[in-house]
Amino acid sequence: MSGWLSTADGHAEEDHDGEQHEHRSRWPLIAAVGTGLLYLGAGFYFVGLDLVPVFIPAGLAGVGTVGILAGFFGWVYEAFLAPRAGHGGHADRYSTTMILFLASDVSTFSAGFIYYAFVRAGAWETSHHLLTPLVFVNTVLLVASSFTIHYAHHALNEGDRKKFLGLLGATLALGVVFLGGQVYEYYALLVVEGFSLTSGVLGSAFYGLTGLHGLHVALGVLLISIAFGRSLRGEYGPGHDTAIKTTSLYWHFVDVVWVFLVVVLYVGASV
Repeated sequence: MSGWLSTADGHAEEDHDGEQHEHRSRWPLIAAVGTGLLYLGAGFYFVGLDLVPVFIPAGLAGVGTVGILAGFFGWVYEAFLAPRAGHGGHADRYSTTMILFLASDVSTFSAGFIYYAFVRAGAWETSHHLLTPLVFVNTVLLVASSFTIHYAHHALNEGDRKKFLGLLGATLALGVVFLGGQVYEYYALLVVEGFSLTSGVLGSAFYGLTGLHGLHVALGVLLISIAFGRSLRGEYGPGHDTAIKTTSLYWHFVDVVWVFLVVVLYVGASV
């Protein structure tokens, strides 16, 4: 008797025992364990070197980094690259997973903002002028990209393939230009102004928070690139939009964090 086997996108197929099995991804768990080990290694490095040899935190951080990368790329392959990934039928499951991931990501950014609040409340060095026209331009670009990906998803569900491809491509271009602007900003601050990671608590807070956000934007650009490449092959359509929906959720989150970062860090450091 034929049965059901789960596929990469979470669909159930018949197996030889005649029982139906639901796909459960292991990649988010691997990434979570890797993150925990990385944080544990970092904690030992900063506060526990008197208690443990240096190779222990280094080893924990190394294994954790491998776990994070393996979990992330495994998840990307399973949800976006595997055969039939991004099709309908299990959109709610992948959307819920993305929401849970973003909720955990809020904690990561919150830790950085709490650190910034503590150093602002304590001894604070002379403010550095970070609010430049480039920051304004980058903000406009990123906010605009939220609109383009939203309406791209809407056009996909309406069956307007040409509009969908144009808006998704525009989102990708805006994300790439934003990253280019951030690279130029780092160049101007580091090389021209000499403002670096070691420039007091403001330097560590600025590069820590903007670097973390820049990493998220780079990951978002990667997801949009994958989705755009598959869209050119006609792999999405009305009712087959899971990858577009989850990528859109992620991109909106990145945009909201950036606006909050500009208000708190860029404006806050300039007053």
